[in-house]
Amino acid sequence: MTIKIKFLILAAAVVPFLSCNQSKPNPEIRLQPSVTKEGVNPYVAIDKSPMDMSYFPKDFPILRMNGAGETDLIARVIYSRPQRKGRSIFGNSEKNLVQYGKEWRMGANEATEIEFFKNVKISGHPLSKGRYILYCIPTEKSWTIVFNANLFTWGLHMDPQKDVLRVTEPVIEQLPPVEELTIFFEPSATGASLYIVWDTVKVKVPINF
Repeated sequence: MTIKIKFLILAAAVVPFLSCNQSKPNPEIRLQPSVTKEGVNPYVAIDKSPMDMSYFPKDFPILRMNGAGETDLIARVIYSRPQRKGRSIFGNSEKNLVQYGKEWRMGANEATEIEFFKNVKISGHPLSKGRYILYCIPTEKSWTIVFNANLFTWGLHMDPQKDVLRVTEPVIEQLPPVEELTIFFEPSATGASLYIVWDTVKVKVPINF
């Protein structure tokens, strides 16, 4: 038998076998979809403690975009939002991120800032409209909230001589714990309340208009 005849016989036997296998794909073979995943942002990555802004009235940007021009902005807070990430936040130990009795800038990165667009009262104490940095001195039972005029300091070196107002408010238990530091306004009967919430701690600061 010649080599050519042998090749034709072998080809005739192999082709049906291949056709049979093609009609029944092997379940062990998983085809990967041809989807290209988006890469890492090549310009500016998201900060680990992203900057955020809270307004009063709460939905001020939406109100303004919807044409509610008669709504006045009364206050806003600009702050960076650190996360717990399994860390122990408040306590007396050096292992705690925020230690009792020591000044804390209530945020990350730049100092937390609050701006009032009209004169207000904070816990009954007058405060003129303007821009201030916020920091606090926390303890287990209460926080001393400080409004300070020393802007652009990143909150790393507080200057008590530039404190404009100090108020002390009780600590409220927060359950369940909150992962990200959260500062926001809520309406009240006489104006608003400024809430600072993180981990298992919540503090409310009354603001009267």
